Amino acid sequence: MTEKLYWKDAYKSSFEGKVLSVGGNKVVLDQTAFNPRGGGLVSDTGKLGGVRVLEVLKEGEEIFHVLDQPPSFKVGDSVRGIIDWERRYRIMKMHTTAHILSSIVNRETGALITGNQIGPEESRLDLSLEQFDRTKFDRYIELANEVVRRGVEVTTFFMKREEALKMPGLVKLANAMPPTLDTLRIVQIGDVDTQADGGVHVRNTKEIRRVVGNSVENKGKSNRRVYFTVS
Repeated sequence: MTEKLYWKDAYKSSFEGKVLSVGGNKVVLDQTAFNPRGGGLVSDTGKLGGVRVLEVLKEGEEIFHVLDQPPSFKVGDSVRGIIDWERRYRIMKMHTTAHILSSIVNRETGALITGNQIGPEESRLDLSLEQFDRTKFDRYIELANEVVRRGVEVTTFFMKREEALKMPGLVKLANAMPPTLDTLRIVQIGDVDTQADGGVHVRNTKEIRRVVGNSVENKGKSNRRVYFTVS
């Protein structure tokens, strides 16, 4: 099983890892700072042993680094991984923003998340809302920016699943529960939001600088899609 260095330090942009397996252009390491795709987040990109990393995937407990070509290094070799840091940092800011926005909308309306896509340039949230106009959207964006300006600390910790699910507001997904693991990783944004989550986040909301609302779409009777970015 690959050790998740990105859980210990989301700001780690380079690392050394030992090659556990190579299958074509897919590589598994003993540890990695590359965050894999999942939970609506795109994966990190970068280089591994000088070879371009196109995508990182998690299958069960294995993390596969998908390269743009079969590598020359082999099992047992130590290789250096370098993450495309500017891209990763924007994803971190976008992800924390998504948590803030979803928590604000949930608090104001009771809406849950029905889908999401977090990327470096623009992100989206799908919310279980029947009515949602631009005026309300702009208000929620401003409330999110208030959280950004406050400089709220973002922390992570682990809890037994049974205890974690007793926490009010932990589950904000309309059609899914947290993974069926004995222990859950919890991301807490001060007094703003607490969710079970496996992705990367900033340490403080001030790092986001500013949340920008882009557009709102009607995606069905009780589903509204909102697009946003950070500056």
